[in-house]
Amino acid sequence: MIDVDLSLVNWSRAQFALTAMYHWIFVPLTLGLSVLCAMFESIYVRTGEEKWKVLTRFWMTLFGINFAIGVATGIILEFEFGTNWSNYSWMVGDIFGAPLAVEGIFAFFLEATFFAVMFFGWERVSKKFHLFSTWMVAFGSNLSALWILVANAWMQYPTGMAFNPETARFEMENFWAVLFSPVAMSKFTHATSSGFVLASLFVVAISSWYLLKNRHIELAKKSIMVASVFGLLASAYVGFTGDEAAFEDAQKQPMKLAAFEGLYKGQQSADLVVLGMINTEKEPDDDQSPFHYAIKIPGLLSLLANRDPDSFVPGIDDLVYGNSTQKVMGVAEKMKLGQQAVANLASFKQARQEKDDAAASAALTQFSTNKEFLGYGYLSKPEEAVPSVSIAFYSFHIMVILGTFFPALFLAFLYFTIKGTIAKQRWLLPFGLLSFFLGHVAQQTGWILAEVGRQPWAIQGLLPVKMATTNLGAGNVQATFFMFLAVFTLLLLAEIKIMVKQIAIGPEGLQNDLKS
Repeated sequence: MIDVDLSLVNWSRAQFALTAMYHWIFVPLTLGLSVLCAMFESIYVRTGEEKWKVLTRFWMTLFGINFAIGVATGIILEFEFGTNWSNYSWMVGDIFGAPLAVEGIFAFFLEATFFAVMFFGWERVSKKFHLFSTWMVAFGSNLSALWILVANAWMQYPTGMAFNPETARFEMENFWAVLFSPVAMSKFTHATSSGFVLASLFVVAISSWYLLKNRHIELAKKSIMVASVFGLLASAYVGFTGDEAAFEDAQKQPMKLAAFEGLYKGQQSADLVVLGMINTEKEPDDDQSPFHYAIKIPGLLSLLANRDPDSFVPGIDDLVYGNSTQKVMGVAEKMKLGQQAVANLASFKQARQEKDDAAASAALTQFSTNKEFLGYGYLSKPEEAVPSVSIAFYSFHIMVILGTFFPALFLAFLYFTIKGTIAKQRWLLPFGLLSFFLGHVAQQTGWILAEVGRQPWAIQGLLPVKMATTNLGAGNVQATFFMFLAVFTLLLLAEIKIMVKQIAIGPEGLQNDLKS
């Protein structure tokens, strides 16, 4: 067994998680707010009413602030693949680097090209070309997200590649299989649509504050109308894409599904847990109950996981130890095959060094038989393949509960705005303010679920996280962790300060500043 510095692994994971979570504060708002800005400007161009132009420029200013901070954290995140995860970058650089390169060459350049026109071209280009530029920024922002999420989805479901035993690297064979992976498509649609929801909550929250303060009342009402409709439609699509994402998890990452449902014993007509409290003392294959209490809907998990309410859904115990009745191969068996693959690969390399072609050919043939289990050969015990059940369970259920609350909120705001009484609903407006922060909670829990649920894998089934790190001292990573914590916190505080200043000025104040 290869000696691994677990302190280095844990600090590397912590640093990457810190960077990703800070970055994810900015990304979904950028995705959604770019589209909302384009929608506001479309209404302006169609109606010719100056108030819609004022609104567009106001929300565009807030978008620009958020965009700038998001770019800074994103650059650091990409550099960490080389600094902290060089073994990972070496093994999968041919595949993982391709969508990141496409994102930089096409999507980011597209976004940057029209970004300048969107912000500085109001009086220099025609209305229609300026509108086109704004839509191109929105398109470019979401196209950037596509390539990033394609790269992440490949880690969840590696496809379109082959392992080269000569170099010990995974190499791309089919770019289109990577791009149009079902996991990639479900992640992209779910992440972008949830970003649309967050941006709608952002607009509703600020507009609610204006109404509570009796400021910019007409413009706040217009903003709420557009954001509520957009948010309601986006929420419906989030529900659809979330269902599809759960289905893909059931097919491609059944351990993740079992973890976020707290399912230890596989079930025919498995129940869906609506609410519950996880028993944190529970271990695989013991006699304890997974929950202290739970509210369940009979048969619904089987329907969501397999589109069949009578189907079998494997639990953690089945996936770890196997279930011959249901033809589920356990981690314990996969580890044996993986260890054989690791040994065959070592024999192949040694035979190549000794120029023994016959032995190399025999070792390669044996390796090819078990290569799909290669990553399991580096696990220490079967239970290592189980992610944190409590984190996955609570992340999933918080995300779903909030995702159910948001459309109800949008519907309420839309109803009272249409009636013309939204400014009088002093009980509802504070919920509008709070909703933006709840939106960020939903975003972070969704991201945590996606990444924690994949553990212990850097690449699902092929490369454990503990084998993906750089050969650095743990102290180096620890020091940079706290440095990044300070830098990211300062960036976040800077954004909040600038945002608050612009919000205090307001859309009409911004219009006066522009005229002067």
